[in-house]
Amino acid sequence: MAAAPAASTTCYRTTTSHLVILPPYRMAKSRLLRIQAASDSIIRRCKWNSNPNSEVAETDVHVFSVIAPNKSDVDYLGQSTKGDLNINFGTAGQASLEGPIEEVAKTEARDAQDLLKHLGIPGPFSATKSPRGIFCSRTLNLRSISAIGYDMDYTLMHYNVMAWEGRAYDYCMDNLRNMGFPVDGLSFDPELVIRGLVIDKDKGNLVKADRFGYVKRAMHGTRMLSTRELSEMYGRELVDLRKENRWEFLNTLFSVSEAVAYMQMVDRLDEGVIAADLGPLDYKGLYKAVGKALFRAHVEGQLKSEIMSKPELFVEPDPELPLALLDQKEAGKRLLLITNSDYHYTDKMMQHSFNRFLPNDMSWRNLFDMVIVSARKPEFFQMSHPMYEVVTGEGLMRPCFKARPGGLYSGGSAQMVENSLNIHGDEILYVGDHIYTDVSQSKVHLRWRTALICRELEEEYSALIHSHGHRAKLIDLINQKEVVGDLFNQLRLALQRRATGRPAQTLAATHMDDKELTDSIQKLLLVMQRLDQKIAPMLEADGEHFNKRWGFLSRAGLWDKSHIMRQIEKYADIYTSRVSNFLHYTPFMYFRAQEQSLAHDSYSFRHLQIDRSTDDNNSTFPS
Repeated sequence: MAAAPAASTTCYRTTTSHLVILPPYRMAKSRLLRIQAASDSIIRRCKWNSNPNSEVAETDVHVFSVIAPNKSDVDYLGQSTKGDLNINFGTAGQASLEGPIEEVAKTEARDAQDLLKHLGIPGPFSATKSPRGIFCSRTLNLRSISAIGYDMDYTLMHYNVMAWEGRAYDYCMDNLRNMGFPVDGLSFDPELVIRGLVIDKDKGNLVKADRFGYVKRAMHGTRMLSTRELSEMYGRELVDLRKENRWEFLNTLFSVSEAVAYMQMVDRLDEGVIAADLGPLDYKGLYKAVGKALFRAHVEGQLKSEIMSKPELFVEPDPELPLALLDQKEAGKRLLLITNSDYHYTDKMMQHSFNRFLPNDMSWRNLFDMVIVSARKPEFFQMSHPMYEVVTGEGLMRPCFKARPGGLYSGGSAQMVENSLNIHGDEILYVGDHIYTDVSQSKVHLRWRTALICRELEEEYSALIHSHGHRAKLIDLINQKEVVGDLFNQLRLALQRRATGRPAQTLAATHMDDKELTDSIQKLLLVMQRLDQKIAPMLEADGEHFNKRWGFLSRAGLWDKSHIMRQIEKYADIYTSRVSNFLHYTPFMYFRAQEQSLAHDSYSFRHLQIDRSTDDNNSTFPS
């Protein structure tokens, strides 16, 4: 009998019932099927035992193949089967399944879970319970994706926010000082702002809205507004991001420095210390002035020149990131880099972030099938601009009318990319950090699949864990008030009916005379007032582990989603904290959206639990 392969070899056992994936320690006693993948994605060489009484024979047959685009279909979830692995039936010694599929699948799932645990690989369910999980809003089959495009800034590389945005703030303040604004004594405070807030340019406010657009928290200048001020100022007014003349959505971490500078300058405007010769400024005019100062810092190139000279001070290294992209490339995905940054900045920063972590002297350029700099997103996804080919290492360019795979270009359009690679729409996944520029526009105009990078998810995940006890106490107090309030309302109704001489009684007050009824109402009212005094500060403090002013990024209040979370769910098929998280999955991952809870789900779930309890009581089997 042929010797068993080493424990590191991928092996399978064919049995009369089903195909079992074996952990290394169980391989030696089994009939073996060793599979070796060829470079053309078709598994060619097989060593297996088609006759249990014979020696292991070697044959050169195509056992598996990858489903081609012209042979693909859609599965029961509506996802393309392109890229799926298929069994070529008719080969000698074909493995088969016997027995009910429910039993076979249960056994396979258990064995697979054991093997993953033995290898130290997190399963798909445990991975989503990690701060570095990939979370799915809309089902996505990575196997059907032909190309993956990436943004660069805050996507393929993560900047140290205090360093990068702090320097952007410094340059902005220098420009404001040169324009005549009083900026002495001001300093960068990154805790003042979080991503997902909205600037109200009419009122000089920064607001946090829920998924419907109602304002839940607000700050004027650098002072948080009280609940009463919030109600008086906004009432039931909705934040409408389509009204760009008034509302400015903080889509990305690049918005932090501008928002901090603006809110601080609102204080200076309210104090009346801005010189009159700057003109009669209102809050909207002040916003334009701050934006102009920050724009000048970017255009003059001082900021990026400083970063390029010392990238190690601004970029947080991620050794896993290039390896994640390498897995995708070797799986047959075409990788694209589409960034608004210019060629010199892109080349310098990508060299620093990638080259030292790639094997065999690979360069970052070797990873990508196409690179587009100065892309001018979001217009890149909306219309066509002139395209130039970068032909020298110094960045010299020449006009180009047709892109080709492997090229390095400036400008152009997404449609040119599709035509060049002969792939379109949902065959392309685009990954970026900007909800509007990267995610919504590529989906709305081209129907590309989308992934959002939101680094704050890791910090928010940790904050949610630390806040668990606080939130549990808060919810318990709210539930107590709800129960007390239900009884209070019943007694109030009974008092109302008695006052009008109606004989009808509520069950809660059947055995009470008028004095007992009044005393009970007074006591319950006092209890609810005391509960409110306890609940209000706890509710305000909810999320302070993430940000003391604004709470959690993804939530607005205790129960609801924030406006930015609604945008993420609407436009991002998947979202995660960093690109290297793909390394913890595979390029063949099938992301499935989780069940979305509805207001009536708790009612149906409670009845389901009751039904299960009844079934268990009537069952002859132990639970």
